[in-house]
Amino acid sequence: MAERARDRSFKGIEKAAIMMLSLPNELALKIFAMLDADEIRELSTIMMNLGAIKSMYVDATMVDFVNEMSSTGSLVGSVDSTERLLAAALSQEKADSIMEEIRGPAGRTLWDKLNNVSEDLLASFLKNEYPQTVAVVLSRIKPINASRILTLLPDSFAIEVVQRMLNMETVRKEIMSTVEDTLRHEFMSNLARGTKRDTHELVAEIFNNFDRSNESRFMRSLEEKNVEAAERIRSLMFTFDDLAKLDNTGIQTLLRSVDKQKLVLALKGSSDHIKSLFLSNMSERASKLMEDDIKQLGMVRLRDVEEAQSTIVLTAKNLASQNLIFIASGKDDGDQLIG
Repeated sequence: MAERARDRSFKGIEKAAIMMLSLPNELALKIFAMLDADEIRELSTIMMNLGAIKSMYVDATMVDFVNEMSSTGSLVGSVDSTERLLAAALSQEKADSIMEEIRGPAGRTLWDKLNNVSEDLLASFLKNEYPQTVAVVLSRIKPINASRILTLLPDSFAIEVVQRMLNMETVRKEIMSTVEDTLRHEFMSNLARGTKRDTHELVAEIFNNFDRSNESRFMRSLEEKNVEAAERIRSLMFTFDDLAKLDNTGIQTLLRSVDKQKLVLALKGSSDHIKSLFLSNMSERASKLMEDDIKQLGMVRLRDVEEAQSTIVLTAKNLASQNLIFIASGKDDGDQLIG
């Protein structure tokens, strides 16, 4: 077969074009991602002008390719090469939009990403949109997020949105595409360019992972240098005592998620208020057993108690990030969440 295929000779780039046309789209795209703009342009021109190619030539090209590959390396995709391919194939604005969506916020689809965006930011954007557009958006995101956004919109506008949702039928594909394009270009792209993480929040998160002695040591040192920054960080830090901000449903959800031995150890060194909060959300029998376990624990090292409390705090944060529990971030601000 390879001998018969030599009746017609092909240049190297023609063989490459034959191979690309023969591969499944997903594999061809991976190879394209390794090429620069000029290579893509040249290869695409050859592909368009090949015309009909007999199967024996396709087979011979694949055999040659396999033989070549056996003595060379493999194909690897990367962020840079993918971005380069998109920039060559699409407008810069479209390529940037796709890359921004891929990079974040976290989530696989646009609607997943919106569920991870601050409700305040999304509400601020939506209040300037048509009520029908807002109704479509709120119908596609998580109900808990939609409820918080509604409370942040002007009352008359929010009621109009609710009425549109009540009367909304199946949204036509072209309308949904328009809404998605608006969100990508006017909201998500601006969010990606304008979002900068608060450095105080970052440091507070790092301090949260210290044991108590190191936390105190670093906080004292910071107070000597910058009292205002230390106070800001302290207000952002989340501790085991902050679990008192959970409602009963949240405590019960947390109880189902934590290791019982860790909880016994954590409550051994907790305040009476926190201990009572957990015990009151157990059954009478479970509460009695927990109290007995705490009493029987005897003397324990502070380090072990702090480690157990940190583990439970981390579990609470993970549950909050999944919107399974809600933790008020301040005494007078029950609408904000810590995730």
